[in-house]
Amino acid sequence: MKRLLTAALAASLALCGWAQDFDNLPDPIEDVNKVVDNTPDSIAKALSARPAPGSTRVGQNPVMYLVGNSTMRNGTLGNGNNGQWGWGYYFGQYFNAKKISVENQALGGMSTRTFYTDLWPAVRQALRPGDWVIVSIGHNDNGEFFDRRRARAVIPGVDPDTCYVGLNQRTGRQDTVYSYGNYLRRYIAEVRAAGANPILMSLTPRDAYDPQTGRIVRKPQTEWAAYVAAVEGVPFVDLNELSGQRLDSFSPWKEKYHFMGDHIHTSKFGAELNARCAAEGLFYSANPALRPLQQMMQNVEPDTWQVHREPGKPVLFFTGDSTVKNADKDDDGMWGWASQAQTVFDESRITLCNAARAGRSTRSFIREGLWDKVYNSLQPGDYVTIQFGHNDICPITDRKARGVIPGTQDTLHTYKMDDGTYETVYSFGWYLRKMIDDVREKGATPILVSLTPRNEWPGGRIERRDGSYGKWYREVVAETGVEFIDMHNISADFLDKKFAVRSLPDDKEKAKARVAAIKEKAGVYFKKDHTHASKLGAQMNAQSFARGLKAAASPLAKYLKK
Repeated sequence: MKRLLTAALAASLALCGWAQDFDNLPDPIEDVNKVVDNTPDSIAKALSARPAPGSTRVGQNPVMYLVGNSTMRNGTLGNGNNGQWGWGYYFGQYFNAKKISVENQALGGMSTRTFYTDLWPAVRQALRPGDWVIVSIGHNDNGEFFDRRRARAVIPGVDPDTCYVGLNQRTGRQDTVYSYGNYLRRYIAEVRAAGANPILMSLTPRDAYDPQTGRIVRKPQTEWAAYVAAVEGVPFVDLNELSGQRLDSFSPWKEKYHFMGDHIHTSKFGAELNARCAAEGLFYSANPALRPLQQMMQNVEPDTWQVHREPGKPVLFFTGDSTVKNADKDDDGMWGWASQAQTVFDESRITLCNAARAGRSTRSFIREGLWDKVYNSLQPGDYVTIQFGHNDICPITDRKARGVIPGTQDTLHTYKMDDGTYETVYSFGWYLRKMIDDVREKGATPILVSLTPRNEWPGGRIERRDGSYGKWYREVVAETGVEFIDMHNISADFLDKKFAVRSLPDDKEKAKARVAAIKEKAGVYFKKDHTHASKLGAQMNAQSFARGLKAAASPLAKYLKK
């Protein structure tokens, strides 16, 4: 049964007399969700930034088209310059580009209806037999039906017959609005008519908790999409539930940083999470219609450390930079102290895994996926040492992209990198808190370790960095209660006892010579520069770690050699 707008209401809408072309929306617009969308400032620019439908096709390979809104493709250019990312940006990594191309046709601000009327025709025309289309859209489907700014609302539910008719002030034309389910059926029918394969996905979760359950709110569009998929016989992936379950397992702090700027749009962390959940939903589906697509997928299994586990025997993972793991092979070369951990730990009772990587900071260790590899490997009862700092206070935007914001405040800023990309960077303390929180989430024990001392001797005593890194470590310890081993000062005390002098000569040249002599003597514990350790120095730092564990009565101390 069709429900029509009254003639009086239609007439009142027409009296506004203001038509708005799609590519010239006003700036900015706050929608009924209290969100200021990021694309209306330049819809034309956003449209030009999207690939022309079908333009990514390689030879006769199929194309996967993504149909969605800003949760799938965010910002005017979709490049993260506002700190928000859509999950479609990261989805392509789960597919073999030699077999299929993934084309993100989503656009911020679109509803099921406006995508169908304004963007879908070009995608539909590009479809070829064997292509795939994922439809995951609906965040913007509420609001007014025919307003002059958006005119994007749909009728809630799946009724195939219900519609509203009225004057669309945005287009200046008579318009008909259908139900959410009706639009999904239209996408499905037209994809099939082209010989392509439709897939329905529920929406990404919002940063909103149900006070009754304490869980992330599940969106009603999930049931509607699931119903239409079942009736029409198309594959369905409940992305809302898959991502919601992950968010439910996080601490409140961690759940929050998966969103950026509001309660709908995601940070890079959130976009990557949604992309992974979408890929896993497809890859592990038992629906036989998805088997050809599954054969074109890759990288779905999480990357882990291949550690030999024995019952009742925990694993100790070491994370950090070159002071933790270096070349570790030439007796006269540079060594990281974790390479010598076997000199202090009883390996018959604990397994050692050195996951550190030279040249990394907290930021780059996380961004490059090295931290996720540890996180994915953790089991309850494991231990993780977290030791960074030597590379953290570096340039933020250069090609190495490892500098962080100094300090421990819960802050962030989105930077334009030297290569033209954008990245949201957090503080040194923020990255440490993330690692600590992640380890605890897995039922393992994090241990924060201060950075190794350098072969620098101001005033005839070894340099102490307690006013910067030392201060920041202790602030994180005070905030999180994490176990802390102050290797920096334990090793520094050892070196001071061996080489420090009470005072230097008043003569500057003599004082300078005296310091140079100290550095030369202490150099037996260092190699090539003032930061990296020799094998002897690595063993010394490992001993410092063991002494710190004993002094702190750490649970990990029971695995030390007697």
